Amino acid sequence: MIDVQNDYFPGGKMTLSGANEAAENTRLLIEKSRKINMPVIHIQHIATQEGATFFLPDTQGAEIYASVKPIKNEKLIIKHYPNSFRETDLLKYLQSKNIKNLVFAGMMTHVCIDATVKAAKDFGFNCEVIADATATRDLEVNGQQVKAAEVQKALLAALNFFYAEIGTTQEFLKQP
Repeated sequence: MIDVQNDYFPGGKMTLSGANEAAENTRLLIEKSRKINMPVIHIQHIATQEGATFFLPDTQGAEIYASVKPIKNEKLIIKHYPNSFRETDLLKYLQSKNIKNLVFAGMMTHVCIDATVKAAKDFGFNCEVIADATATRDLEVNGQQVKAAEVQKALLAALNFFYAEIGTTQEFLKQP
């Protein structure tokens, strides 16, 4: 679970399109994972770079969203870059638990999900991204606006090409 934090929700400093729906689906994924004793790893971004405008240290916006907060014995990893492996103990932790398959949910699809999934695949993990448990935002390129739905579709299609299988919350919930 990557960066489901308050600043991404209405009233936050970097509101995403579909954040509420993605958080609800992430909650369902976490509940199912807990029931089947699948490890749940929470990633929290704390912005430490100069000029950062959201996920600032010691702010409510940087806190993990209430419905998906970690419980006792769940791993919490603090990161400072989009790639959840960069300068964290994530890789060492996964290796120590002999984990080979990763299921991703969280935010922002076009930054932290993208960077972390690609790194995970490069480290040899099998990756699945739960599409409806991720969220992004409108972007701009060369003066053209790109709506969040198109950003989401393009990023997930690109990941699906090599880096990950793309699934849905309902597909995940139906698995034994």
